[in-house]
Amino acid sequence: MNRRNVAYYLLLNVLVSACVTAGILFWYDRNYRAVTQPAVQQASSGGDTFPTPNLQTDIPVKISSIVGAGTVNAEIAVVKFEGEGQLDLAGWQLKDKDGNTFTFPQLTLYPNGAVQVHTVSGTDTVIDLYWGLRDSVWQAGEDAKLFDSQGNLRAVYPVP
Repeated sequence: MNRRNVAYYLLLNVLVSACVTAGILFWYDRNYRAVTQPAVQQASSGGDTFPTPNLQTDIPVKISSIVGAGTVNAEIAVVKFEGEGQLDLAGWQLKDKDGNTFTFPQLTLYPNGAVQVHTVSGTDTVIDLYWGLRDSVWQAGEDAKLFDSQGNLRAVYPVP
């Protein structure tokens, strides 16, 4: 087998592996949310033993994913705005069950806009914000919660 054929086989292997991985992650994300979303809504309506603020859904904003939970250098929370017009995130907060709180600086999201909140330190941009922590925040099984500047619960995401 010559080098050209080996290169084609390696390229084909990378492409197939990427497609399979993307398909599995897409399937997992869709099925995991479908199974856990009713439980999150039930807990946020006060059905659990701890008082939980009611989830308000009049602003179409969500935590679309938590990536790299438990690995400080890989942890990212993605907040997405799915409404019309624009959403000012100044003073909004992202919280975990242990009381770790990230407060958003002056930032505006436009329709279908998203921002990534990294756990580690870095330089903020319009699409990447940095929490500045040395330890991981997110753990599997906990809920990430997004509160508006008045303290109203706007989104809940179960960390996979």
